[in-house]
Amino acid sequence: MKLLSLLFLLAPLLISCEADYVKLPLDCNDIYNMDKNLPSGVYIIYPTGYSSAVKAYCDMDSEGGRWTVFQRRMDGSVNFYRSWAEYKRGFGNAAGEYWLGLDNIHELTFYKDCELMVDMEDFDGKKAFARYSSFYIYPEFDGYLLYVRGFNNEGGAGDSLSYHNQQKFTTFDKDQDKLSGNCAKKYLGAFWYNKCHYTNPNGVYRWGADNTLYAIGVEWGTWKGVNYSLKSISMKIRPAK
Repeated sequence: MKLLSLLFLLAPLLISCEADYVKLPLDCNDIYNMDKNLPSGVYIIYPTGYSSAVKAYCDMDSEGGRWTVFQRRMDGSVNFYRSWAEYKRGFGNAAGEYWLGLDNIHELTFYKDCELMVDMEDFDGKKAFARYSSFYIYPEFDGYLLYVRGFNNEGGAGDSLSYHNQQKFTTFDKDQDKLSGNCAKKYLGAFWYNKCHYTNPNGVYRWGADNTLYAIGVEWGTWKGVNYSLKSISMKIRPAK
């Protein structure tokens, strides 16, 4: 009887906790749906529930908003030449340059249809973007294999990502690319390298055109070439309509 009485007393609290848990936003799309007037900025999301709180930048303005930014370069303040463990976990500052983490990106994309947008800007103030109708990555035991399709060129950046489709993620300490060597070591970054890249968003932050060292910068080859390092680039996802 004492146990039943205790459960009866705790029931409202348990129901309340469960309700709060259900309301936790998984991504920026959920945050947008809670209040469509919220501005772009840093918010806390919960990709796998209560224990997975992580800060992310939410783009509420570009092409209808609702975007969860998982990669952003803008000033060279963060070193992106990092280990497998760091790319798995995530690093940086959501208010500036950061990587959300491969585990989080997998959780946000693998179980529902998501689209991808890649925004970029050069050092002359010119902007472009690329959009893909479908984007997700497999879990770690599959090497975080990338799947991307449905390129739309309305943003003028060209398609630098399809070359990387169905490639595993490579860092300097975990080589999963198609090159006989290690693309991450060769181009000083980390990415879903093929043999090796048309885009290197996690490369060395440089300032515009520079061919002193081939293709190591923050590049989107079909827009500015592989020897032009961009001022900014961000990769962002949202549930497909």
